[in-house]
Amino acid sequence: MTQDAIRPWRYRTWIFPRDPQFLQKASPILDLYQGLWNGTPLTLRDFVLSTDEKTSIQVRQRKHRTLPPAPGRSSYVEHEYQRGGALVYIAAWDVHRAKLFGRCEAQNGIAPFDRLVAQVMGQEPYRSAHRVFWVMDNCSAHRGAKCVGRLQKQWPSLIPIHTPVHASWLNQIEIYFSIVQRKVLTPNDFGSLAELEQRLLAFQQRYEKIATPFRWTFTRQDLVELMAKLKTKEAAAA
Repeated sequence: MTQDAIRPWRYRTWIFPRDPQFLQKASPILDLYQGLWNGTPLTLRDFVLSTDEKTSIQVRQRKHRTLPPAPGRSSYVEHEYQRGGALVYIAAWDVHRAKLFGRCEAQNGIAPFDRLVAQVMGQEPYRSAHRVFWVMDNCSAHRGAKCVGRLQKQWPSLIPIHTPVHASWLNQIEIYFSIVQRKVLTPNDFGSLAELEQRLLAFQQRYEKIATPFRWTFTRQDLVELMAKLKTKEAAAA
């Protein structure tokens, strides 16, 4: 059975780009990851940060104590639990310096996001930088022209760069969030919101000590070729 050429029980999900300006919006982000802006190399006083929120992280208080792993036996985690509230983990990743910044908030929104921005922009080297590019999605906390105006009024050197819709894969902070999900939040077994926050921030601190920039290889040219291929497939299916 495992040698069958066709395995219908295995699948991968995918999505066509929905934004008609996907190429125009995504290309500058890929350039920034390559150390370029408008075709010119970034300087030592330019920085690129990737940011997002990991929302609704629940505290699940198990009805029976979790048993640690033992020789020949996995950890035992009680299936039933009580809800102990939830936190939002807001973080930013310095793409080229492998630096992390994060905080836990009771809820998502403009004010919590702006507190993270102030946490980063209020310290060196970002405070004295020439340009600080922030790659972010289009959630309500940092969407559109109002977000750009609000942030640049407070931090003139900050340049928000919004991803196209349905393009979380372009945001490098999502790579870190996937690590957090596996290393910290699985299984979800916390006694309180304070314990959850302590674990998240302690892992952030530990991870940063060993972190190196993610090896990002997908370039603007790769995107151009991919979009052409998708356009050909879409035309053939019409």
